[in-house]
Amino acid sequence: MGFLLLFAWHIQAIDTPEAREHATKIRALALSHATVNNIEIAYKVIGEDDHPAVLLIMGLGASHILWGDNLVMQLVDAGYRIVLFDNRDTGDSQRLEEFGQPLLWWQLLKARFGFDVDADYTLEDMAQDSVALLDELDIEQAHIVGASMGGMIAQAVASNHPSRVLSLVSIMSTPGFGDHLPPPSTEANDQLTNMAKDKVDNKARLRQLGIYTESMPRQIMAVIKSGDRTEAVKTISAPTLVIHGVDDPLIPLPHGEYTAALIKESKFVALEGMAHNIPPQILPKILSHMVQHFETADRIALSNPESIESLP
Repeated sequence: MGFLLLFAWHIQAIDTPEAREHATKIRALALSHATVNNIEIAYKVIGEDDHPAVLLIMGLGASHILWGDNLVMQLVDAGYRIVLFDNRDTGDSQRLEEFGQPLLWWQLLKARFGFDVDADYTLEDMAQDSVALLDELDIEQAHIVGASMGGMIAQAVASNHPSRVLSLVSIMSTPGFGDHLPPPSTEANDQLTNMAKDKVDNKARLRQLGIYTESMPRQIMAVIKSGDRTEAVKTISAPTLVIHGVDDPLIPLPHGEYTAALIKESKFVALEGMAHNIPPQILPKILSHMVQHFETADRIALSNPESIESLP
């Protein structure tokens, strides 16, 4: 059925003097904590207060550090204020281990036959966490960027809270899984299954990278519980950029194409040499597309202030 996809992802390390300088800057900034939407969220903000804000939303079981120092600092250097945070149940945000682990095979079987499934939270709850964090930081609007499961959350922010979104960037993501879209490769599916069941030999290394395998089953259930979000994604009105790797084995290219087709006037970029990751040689292309997209959306917002919905 293809539900057990690798929503976590990895940006390959870039070992250059610039990257090391960026790493020093980011890691020198301590995490802050705020209770938003009844969840304690760990976050950090990098950049000038008067610069346009960019909220980066990470994927399944992954903390904010997987975004990579180079991507973050180059966005800062381009004139943006970057909000990094750990999703609920992951990283230094509130962990929800008291819920225990779902019996995935049983929940997946119920989903296969159209029965309601159990989940401790949904993608929509995680989207509300994101918006509540913006409230905490007094940020009325931001560019919302999400990768993989984070892209699903970003889509939920854009569909449920349009007045808060300057633009949307959905990277290697999907509006849901149905028979009309291809499943992941068997190898990719097996890799995630082993991670979700905590059957990995390199758990310490994954934790060092910022991947928390113990939260994956609960977040997989959040995805399944949220179901096919096609109708919600169709309502997205924010300027949207959809980026997808041609070689993605986890969330194949047609998922990105379908996402872009649903969102009116969105821009779709398919990148050769990109799988379910951002290799060093691809990062400059992605940054260029993102910054150009942000700048265009910023100009639209400045030239049409009356089109921006007022907050309640």
